[in-house]
Amino acid sequence: MKVKLDELTVKFNNDLSDRLIENWSWLTGMEKKVLLISAIGDLFLTDNVKNVYWLDIGGGELKLVANSIESFEEKLKNIDQLNEWFMINLTTDLRLSDKKLKDGQLYSYKKLPILGGEYTVENFAPMDIEAHFRFTGYIHKQIKNLPDGAEIEIKLVD
Repeated sequence: MKVKLDELTVKFNNDLSDRLIENWSWLTGMEKKVLLISAIGDLFLTDNVKNVYWLDIGGGELKLVANSIESFEEKLKNIDQLNEWFMINLTTDLRLSDKKLKDGQLYSYKKLPILGGEYTVENFAPMDIEAHFRFTGYIHKQIKNLPDGAEIEIKLVD
């Protein structure tokens, strides 16, 4: 199967890098910069020594995935690695669905997996890139110290 990275990612304004991770700085720090954004709302970040990190939004985890951008680019040639990071089938199904992305959007969770949401087409909707990272970072920060199985109530206010 031949997959193009452009089909699995979304374009973003590099000038927004700091704002995109602002609500995630409790986990990422502010020294990292956005390298890639997956169409399903994950971030790939790089630091000042060019390590590459995967910010898995569904689970709220930051993982070191490569010790250099070159090593990361090499890993992007591996279909199994691409599938782990970008969920090829899900991303393809979303792209083929009636949920079309506009410029400045990505597919965001209706219900985060850490809160019981599933990795299905039905659990995703187009959302503004900046709003996605602001909202998910805020939620994950609030629940990061809760024990597994804790009940929570989310209230959205205007």
